Amino acid sequence: MTSIPGLTTRMARMARTAAGGAMAAIAAAMLLLAPAAHAADKLRIGGKNFTEQLILSSMTEQYLRAKGFQTELTSGLGSTLMRQAMESAQLDVVWDYTGTALIVFNKVNEKLDPAASYARVKAMDAGKGLVWLDASGINNTYALAMPKRRAQATGVKTLSALAAAMRAGKEGARHPFAVDMEFAARPDGLEPLKAVYKLPLTRRDVIQLDPGLVYTALKNDQVETGLVYATDGRVKGFELVLLEDDLGFFPAYQAAPVVRRAVLDAHPQLGELLNALAARLDSEAMTDMNYQVDIEQQPVDKVAGDFLRRHGLI
Repeated sequence: MTSIPGLTTRMARMARTAAGGAMAAIAAAMLLLAPAAHAADKLRIGGKNFTEQLILSSMTEQYLRAKGFQTELTSGLGSTLMRQAMESAQLDVVWDYTGTALIVFNKVNEKLDPAASYARVKAMDAGKGLVWLDASGINNTYALAMPKRRAQATGVKTLSALAAAMRAGKEGARHPFAVDMEFAARPDGLEPLKAVYKLPLTRRDVIQLDPGLVYTALKNDQVETGLVYATDGRVKGFELVLLEDDLGFFPAYQAAPVVRRAVLDAHPQLGELLNALAARLDSEAMTDMNYQVDIEQQPVDKVAGDFLRRHGLI
């Protein structure tokens, strides 16, 4: 693979904030050291260690507290640790993604549409005492993006159109093509994507970068196309255009509230409340909130609270 001068591994490491790492470590320690017994009337809410999850977990904590629940928030967790905490009854309420639960935790590699993915995860996790409530309109899946001006200049709107333009050798739709290192190596990643869409990419065309640096490279016109996450705030902040996955290659990553069955049985109203919150959330709203935090540098709690008040939820 080729590389871009100046975008080095060292810079990639620097791009990860020390605060994020410290938060994850502290949160993990809190869970590991937590006593087995816990006040039955306090809802323990968890969240992962990236912006979208920090917003969702803060929003859930503020929302449920306003509805009269006692709450305790533990955010900044790694995905696997959060899942383990749910299964071991150390957390009560989280938001998770259908694609993550299906592929990572339930080891299902079958290609399923969004509805089938949700139904499969809901059924499989029910046997583990975890209840998936209604899925929101948030789908934080993988996507390929182009800078807006380049997409407008080429007229490319779908991955099939991108592949056709590449095969025709059209200017602005050939290379370089940026992906993160994990996606490049995954058996369900770059190579199958190339096969499904018949993307004529050679090793020289593909640049492997830290995920955050893919956005920077797109913004700075150092690459023409890059792999991003669909609801990342930098999609809006850097004026990127998501290309439609018209052949349905990428799995759905719909966000939904997940509650332990024992907790839901003890608090039947919890399901209705969280379903009402999920109904207000979609990819556009989530992207905008991620933008407010990551680009405008607004506090997570403020952004989450503003959304709740704007929609009359608190």
